Formats: sequence, structure tokens, C-alpha cells
Amino acid sequence: MRCVLVGPPGAGKGTQAQYLAAHYSIPHISTGDIFRANLKAGTELGNQAKSFMDRGDLVPDSVTNEMVKDRLTHDDVANGFLLDGFPRNVAQAEVLRAILAEKKTPLHAVLEFSLANEEIVARLSSRRTCRECGAPSVGVDKCPTCGGDVYQREDDKAEVIARRLEVYAEQTAPIISFYRNEGLLISVSAAGNVEDITVHAISALSRVTQ
Repeated sequence: MRCVLVGPPGAGKGTQAQYLAAHYSIPHISTGDIFRANLKAGTELGNQAKSFMDRGDLVPDSVTNEMVKDRLTHDDVANGFLLDGFPRNVAQAEVLRAILAEKKTPLHAVLEFSLANEEIVARLSSRRTCRECGAPSVGVDKCPTCGGDVYQREDDKAEVIARRLEVYAEQTAPIISFYRNEGLLISVSAAGNVEDITVHAISALSRVTQ
């Protein structure tokens, strides 16, 4: 199973990625993890990225593209992968298509977790973070992990979440359209409990790998 995951903040994409990776016995590859691995190992690509980050600049797509290309050469992707956080624009989607075409291993699907904005705002604005241990929680006055006081982070406030969703829609709409035209897009509702969403996702993906 070779699959790209997309979905707005608060849709539970990270949680679903863990379950799907375990189900298919394939790695969940996030761009954040790729960056951290390259920076930690002091690779040439990692050093290039660091030079931009140290200046406060965005890491250019060319560096990110090369990091993803390198990651997709590792042995653990032989049976597939779940790619999360890449591509972020149509140009990167075309780069990914070229990388996989060269390996003769095209994508099976692009799985979109969809959720109404109102539901996302309700979910994220109810999150609290412990001042002591940093553990996240929902709808509590004290941390269930250590008993410390909890607070609402700035980026969990409703008005900030609304802006994040606007930015997500602006950035992601062209990619969604690109993959819909490619016949790869599968949309699954992210409403409901975690287990049911996973079942629906696996059922939808099973139709493209038969």
C-alpha cells in the first residue's frame, strides 16, 4: 500500500496513520520525522536545511523533495508507505509522481480525512495542555497524568483554529483537485470514534488494492 494522507488539523490524521501503518505493516513517514532524522544525522541535506532554518528562512521545496526521495529508497518502504505532510503543493505532487514512476511504484491512493470546520473547532478548542508535564487532555481542570494545572494554548483558541483552517483550505485545495483528476483521491469522514474511522478507511483502501 502506497498512500498519501491528507486532512485538516484536528481530523485525527496522526492517530489514523498509526493504526493504518500497523494494519498494513508499512512505515508512517512524516516530513517532520524526515527533517529531524536528517538534522540529527548531520546529512548533507540536513545541513542544507539547517542553514535556511538558522537564518529564519523556509526550507525550499528542492531540499524537502530530495529528503523525501532519499527516504523512499530505504528498505522499509519495499511493501509500501503512508506519506504524511508531503506533498504540500501541486509542484511537489508532480515531483512525487516522478520519483515513484522512476521506481515503477506508483501511488495506490490519496486518503483524505474530511471533517466539518465546526467539528474541528469544537475538538481543538476543548484541548488543554498541562503546565507541569506538557501532556495534552480534553475537557479537564487538572492533568490526568500528573495532576498539574492545565491551560489552553494560543493555537488551540477558536479564532486561531479558524485561521489555520483557512490556510489549510487554501494550500490543500489544489492538491485535492490534482489527485481527484488523477483518480487517486479517496475521502473518508473523520467524524465518529477512532475505531470506526479506521475500519472505514481500510475498507475504502481495500477497493484500490484488489
